Amino acid sequence: MIPVLGGVLLISAIGKSVSDLTGNGAVLEAVLDLLLISFPGIVMLYVGRWLPKSSIKPSFYRRIVLWVGGGVVVMGIVLGLRIVHPGVGVQFTFGTQAVLLSIGSVAGLGIGVHEAQALTNARTLAERNDALKRTEARLEEAVTELEASNERLEQFAYAASHDLQEPLRMITSYLQLIESRYGDELDADGEEFIDYAVDGAERMQNMIDGLLEYSRVETEGDPLEAVDLDAVLDDVLTDLQFKLEETDTEITREPLPTVDGDDRQLQQLFQNLVSNAIEYSGDEPPRIHVSAVREGGTWTVSIRDEGDGIDPADADRIFEIFQRCHSADEQPGSGIGLALCKRIVERHDGEIWVDSEPDVGSTFSFTLLACTEPETESETATRLADAPPSACR
Repeated sequence: MIPVLGGVLLISAIGKSVSDLTGNGAVLEAVLDLLLISFPGIVMLYVGRWLPKSSIKPSFYRRIVLWVGGGVVVMGIVLGLRIVHPGVGVQFTFGTQAVLLSIGSVAGLGIGVHEAQALTNARTLAERNDALKRTEARLEEAVTELEASNERLEQFAYAASHDLQEPLRMITSYLQLIESRYGDELDADGEEFIDYAVDGAERMQNMIDGLLEYSRVETEGDPLEAVDLDAVLDDVLTDLQFKLEETDTEITREPLPTVDGDDRQLQQLFQNLVSNAIEYSGDEPPRIHVSAVREGGTWTVSIRDEGDGIDPADADRIFEIFQRCHSADEQPGSGIGLALCKRIVERHDGEIWVDSEPDVGSTFSFTLLACTEPETESETATRLADAPPSACR
């Protein structure tokens, strides 16, 4: 309807101009009528072609047409009031009446398009809000299901590991009993078979212990609080003192920060990474360096060794449970240590990764949140007096 009305106005403008020229020869009046009446017609023709390409929904086209009609009606009422009001002596020519009616139609068109655009935006926003709410609801359901699944998995891992320990201890005990009582009667093959069985049972016990520890990271972890990583590393090196001396390990270290964490779990994290650096050091005595760098509110702690290294293709796989780069015959271990490290770091809202090349060495890095507790007066004095600082650095 809008393009039709625009066409009518355009034709009327041309007709009125021609009539002016042929009737009284008033060129100026003809030009003015052409411009004033044709302009609204051109606007309506343009809007009629623009609407289908715009974002305005077709359901609002009727409102635009109503507003156009309303504009014409308003101008018609204005013209009618001149006729019925006896005090108005102004005479409106046909051309003036046509101009006023066309102006009213354009004004109604502008109001209608503006309202339709506003209603379209409001409906689009409402649809997006509804979609967002549905997405949030699905996300909440997925999170709830994931939490329930993780809880069931942890319960299963704990129950399975706990229930497996007793029969495994029984197997180990009876194997050792057979070896002690009947060892003299066994030939070399029999003793070798017993050794294999005992070794397998011990490795199974280590795997069960690791699985138990893995399943308890979330459920039995301590609340996060300020933890001095220098003190954590000191405890770990004390626990590994015999292993360090036996392998002639050299450890260099930079001052470590105080972070928000679980002291016991962070000690387990350091112990696993330092032990791995020692075990995979190759033929040379292990050389290990521990450092930390701060980026904003996060510390990146790195443990670098000069050992066998890891194929970059295995850099992600080694953090998955029961995934190993070497067979149990080549290197001892349960395949849970690095998976446990990843789980501990994730519980601390951090990330863990490795940069490595075969026969060059590996650098295991993980992020931890910086300490958020304020310094005490003594800590402040120590930090100002000594370099580098020792707390919340």
